[in-house]
Amino acid sequence: MEKRKLEKLEIETSLLGFGCMRFPVMQNGGIDRPEAAAMLDRAIAGGVNYIDTAYPYHGGESEVFVGEALKKHDRSSFYLATKLPCWLVSQIEDVERLLEEQLTRLQTDYIDFYLLHALEENRWRQMRDLGVVDLLKEKQAQGKIRYLGFSFHDKYEVLEEILNYRDWDFCQIQLNYIDVNDQAGLRGYALAEAKNVPLVIMEPVKGGSLAAFAEDLQGKFHAHDARASVASFALRWVGSLPGVKVILSGMSTMEQVEDNLKTFETFRPLSQAEQATIDEVVKILNSRVRNGCTGCRYCMPCPAGVNIPGCFGVWNTYHMYQNYNVVKWRWEREIGEKRQAGKCVKCGKCEKECPQHLSIREDLAKVQEDLDRKAMIL
Repeated sequence: MEKRKLEKLEIETSLLGFGCMRFPVMQNGGIDRPEAAAMLDRAIAGGVNYIDTAYPYHGGESEVFVGEALKKHDRSSFYLATKLPCWLVSQIEDVERLLEEQLTRLQTDYIDFYLLHALEENRWRQMRDLGVVDLLKEKQAQGKIRYLGFSFHDKYEVLEEILNYRDWDFCQIQLNYIDVNDQAGLRGYALAEAKNVPLVIMEPVKGGSLAAFAEDLQGKFHAHDARASVASFALRWVGSLPGVKVILSGMSTMEQVEDNLKTFETFRPLSQAEQATIDEVVKILNSRVRNGCTGCRYCMPCPAGVNIPGCFGVWNTYHMYQNYNVVKWRWEREIGEKRQAGKCVKCGKCEKECPQHLSIREDLAKVQEDLDRKAMIL
């Protein structure tokens, strides 16, 4: 198993981390505990020593299950990461209560890597002003937390503000080869590396999007190695960055565990030829975007209730990956029927405000037609 030294913390972690938010589930929605336990055991046997969970994963069941599943393993043989659910913190007393609840759920006396979960500008400033960081530093001194960090979902400038606030032990950002300019992006990676803050990476395969290409793109990867999964190239792209210490993978099947172990047991940074293929694939994916919506939201609010930028985001993503399953949840659940493109009444208000001068009414009709057709096929 490829290991990375976190010189700042004087420890060594497996480059592959087990993300515990996508365990296999039963028909009733609960975790398939026998199968999930077998997957964890196999990963640990294969050298994985970084286990990442969080308070809300699997409806709160993940921490409880992970605590039970890890009891058979020597506590000093792995690093356990979980996260403070900042959205549940309205007063400073909530922090200690939640931390104690998590320690109980996880059946442990301490948490190795404790993160402020999903920081964005407003949430970060609320945690800062409440004194949450200072309290967690006290918990760190008491030994209940070993390393203090945060996970991040916002623009680069917010990451810069957070990283400049204190000397963090580590941080967790989203990064993959298609999203190099989104959220923290490669600029955020470079900033953390320059400040000597070890990086944990989430969404290296973009929720599975970078593992589910049409045959034409898969063939480009398989030309390098017919036996390697497409997902492995995305993981190796992230792992080729020296400042990355852990790459989280939310594994749902034993096959995914085995494939990831294969990638990281004999880890190889990308060759120049493989990087060139990824650059080519990125260009192809971006060329499939259907319109130039930037998500600026000048078109909103829509009098008919349509989530215009959301609809275009789903439409563009669907055509990029040519895989409806990539957008199914967002289209059907997050946006939902009441805010889908088909509710457009063609009033034209949005087009008067659009700085990109998009044909919004015409494109919304195409959005609904394309996604309805694909949903019916599935």
